[in-house]
Amino acid sequence: MADLIENVNFIPFEPKIKNRYIFSIAGAGDTGLDAYLIKTAARPSIVFQEVKLEQLNLIRYVKGKGEWGTITVTLYDPIIPSAAQAVQEWIKLSHEALTGRDGYAVNYKKECTIQVLGPVGDLIEQWTLTGTWIQSANFQGLDFTSNDPVDIELVLRYDYATLQF
Repeated sequence: MADLIENVNFIPFEPKIKNRYIFSIAGAGDTGLDAYLIKTAARPSIVFQEVKLEQLNLIRYVKGKGEWGTITVTLYDPIIPSAAQAVQEWIKLSHEALTGRDGYAVNYKKECTIQVLGPVGDLIEQWTLTGTWIQSANFQGLDFTSNDPVDIELVLRYDYATLQF
C-alpha cells in the first residue's frame, strides 16, 4: 500500500495550459476571421437528455439525445483588418439585413478547429466543430473613460464536435 501512495505522488505530468491554443475557422480567407483575432474561446460541451422508463413500480433512466452547447468566442477588433467587418460578412451569408434574404446553410456554416498546444508548440489536442454558424454577435459598447481595446463577442452554434486526439 505504501508503494502505491509513493508512486501516485511522484508521477510526472504536464498540465494543459489555457493560453496555448489556436482557434481557426475554415474559409478564413473569405470571412477574414484569422486565428490571431481570437482572444478567448471555450472548448465544446455536451448535455444528454434523459429518457424515463416506467415499469410496474420501478422507474429507470436511459440516455436520450445529446445536444452540443454553444461556444462563446471573443475577438480583438483591430482597425485593419476590421474584425467587425469580417463578422458582418459572415453574418451576411446567413441573413442579409437590407433585403431580408436568408442564405443557404452550405454557405454560412463553417468548420472550426481548436488546437491545444504543448509547452514547445506541439499539437496535443484537436477538436473539430462541424456546421458552425453565428448564433449571436455582440459588437460591445464604447466608453470615453476607458482605454481598453474594443472586443467582439460571438456565440457560435455547431452541429457536433469531434475530438481528433
